[in-house]
Amino acid sequence: MKIGILTTTVREGRNSLKVANWVLENGLKRNDGTTYEIVDLKDFDLPIMGLGTSEQFLEVSRWQEKIAEFDGYIIITAEYNHAPSGVFKNALDFLKPQFADKVASFVGYGGVGGARAIEQLKLVFSEYQVATTQRQVNLMLMVDFINMSEFAPKDYQLESLEELFVQTNKWAKALKTIR
Repeated sequence: MKIGILTTTVREGRNSLKVANWVLENGLKRNDGTTYEIVDLKDFDLPIMGLGTSEQFLEVSRWQEKIAEFDGYIIITAEYNHAPSGVFKNALDFLKPQFADKVASFVGYGGVGGARAIEQLKLVFSEYQVATTQRQVNLMLMVDFINMSEFAPKDYQLESLEELFVQTNKWAKALKTIR
């Protein structure tokens, strides 16, 4: 199995790459035969849907090809104003067939652990024919970050993360049989 760990923010000072690295580090410790890879949204110069240059549309193709490589996804989502980032929703709008019959799980962070952003993303992913896991990880700004900015997850988060890995891999294997 090959699982993509997707960041969802691009701004300076963001935490999504730090959280993604934490997920990757813990995924690699599992030695479960699954390949985990970070896909950093900031590495893709995607246009706003309906706008853009020809070079940016080449980036759309590169984005689509990268996402299609995976059997499942762990989405690292921040919560902005009770929602996922606009830049990630825009990036999702360039995809649909690349996600079909795969699995997505969520690691959220924010004031309420990214829970409201995750709820919205689960609705979007259902349209894409993606199974979403029951387990999610909710990292709280007041608890899992120092001064609400420096990522320092509490040890108890590892139990939820392990459950998330188990569910993601189980669904990825099952759904691969129908693709």
